[in-house]
Amino acid sequence: MPNGSLLQKERIELKIKFLGATRQVTGSCYLLEAGGLKILVECGMFQERKYLSRNWNPFAVYPGLVDHALLTHCHLDHSGLIPKLVKEGFEGNIFMTSASRDLLEIMLLDSAKIQQEDAEYKKKRHQKEGRKGPHPEIPLYRVRDARNSFRSLSSVAYQTALSLNDQVSVVFHDAGHIVGSAMAEVKVKENGKTHKVIFSGDIGNWNKPIVKDPSVFQQADYVVMESTYGDRQHHESEHPEVQISEIINKTYSAGGKVIIPTFAVERAQDLLFYLSKLVRTNEIPFLKIFLDSPMAVRVTDVFQKHTECFDQQTLKLIEKNESPFQFPGLKLVRTREQSKAINEIQGPCIIMAGSGMCTGGRIKHHLVHNISKPENTVLFVGYQAQGTLGRHIVNGEKQVRIHGRYWDVRANIVYMDSLSAHADSNDLVRWIGELDSPPKNIFLTHGEEKAALSLQKEIEKKGWPVVVPKYKQEFLLDNS
Repeated sequence: MPNGSLLQKERIELKIKFLGATRQVTGSCYLLEAGGLKILVECGMFQERKYLSRNWNPFAVYPGLVDHALLTHCHLDHSGLIPKLVKEGFEGNIFMTSASRDLLEIMLLDSAKIQQEDAEYKKKRHQKEGRKGPHPEIPLYRVRDARNSFRSLSSVAYQTALSLNDQVSVVFHDAGHIVGSAMAEVKVKENGKTHKVIFSGDIGNWNKPIVKDPSVFQQADYVVMESTYGDRQHHESEHPEVQISEIINKTYSAGGKVIIPTFAVERAQDLLFYLSKLVRTNEIPFLKIFLDSPMAVRVTDVFQKHTECFDQQTLKLIEKNESPFQFPGLKLVRTREQSKAINEIQGPCIIMAGSGMCTGGRIKHHLVHNISKPENTVLFVGYQAQGTLGRHIVNGEKQVRIHGRYWDVRANIVYMDSLSAHADSNDLVRWIGELDSPPKNIFLTHGEEKAALSLQKEIEKKGWPVVVPKYKQEFLLDNS
């Protein structure tokens, strides 16, 4: 491994290469070369069907040559290839916040288990059908690989400078996206000057429940900025709890079930926050509410541990013994047998299960049992990437393929984005606009091409330089 602590006498080039989340939402990964170091920022999994094969490709840089890695938060589109990175030769440290580290171990173990199960299921199905699928019938990595990667994880407190060598340091700032999420501020010292590169990670919403508001900055030389909602605004004509109440009450009156594809980290906890309020104020009838995700249950335990990430509203609820994570009717489902038993229940109930984009997990089984019944509602509360099952359903397709066969979509399909953990176009412009002066360049990533190009136009109205990188495109940063 190169010794990044040795200063090079010759001029050191400051470079960045974009290895994922380029004109797409998933696969966040950027290689920053600074101060004699190769630093990988994010190591995300590709989740759009069109790009799934990239997960099996060799890394664009040999992992053994990477000195350090930085992780803004634990979502798999930012972290899901970490076990593969370590398995293929990375020997450095992966730095993140303490809450992110606790959550990441849960996420990676669950990812490995799902991959093993899905690979085995696909293999059996393809053998039965006498065909081969478009992707390998082997898991990308196994549980042992996920566990082996944990030795590389190191936690750093918010607002604490971490020196990577004599020239390069990093500080994590709260991103307001999920518990433990961060923006990475990287400083590079050379020839008496300091160059600042900010990686936004996923920028959260202001006034969002549970977590604090996003951090803002006054100065930066370069900004790598997400653009997920770069071309649209969240529809907030009604408060989220009012929307949720209306959907539940309408479905209850029809005698149906509410099925909610749920992201285990943050979205599940946000839902619990609102459901707990509705239950305690009798805004919805008493129902059994199932959180059918062992990972989401474990994540909720981690949330309760890291109260340093909570906003004042949530802290006050806990002080009053009204924790949003514990309330009447809530059933935390852990085992597969308990999950199967839910589908035997007659009459209304609420089922929250992963994965949030319906790409795997228990939600697929609940959709099989419920998506063809008109009295039911499938409620989407998060972004659905192109090519995912969730996107097909949200787009209004009349039939969708689940577990190898097609199912009629007769349930009521509802999409609400007021629970989004991402800033919308207005708030993205607001966030970058907090800078006192324009940076030398802004790189827009982690957004579909249409969204990124739309945000580019909005920022260019300020007269600021903006680029939407392409896959594997490299930029030499001016460090003069």
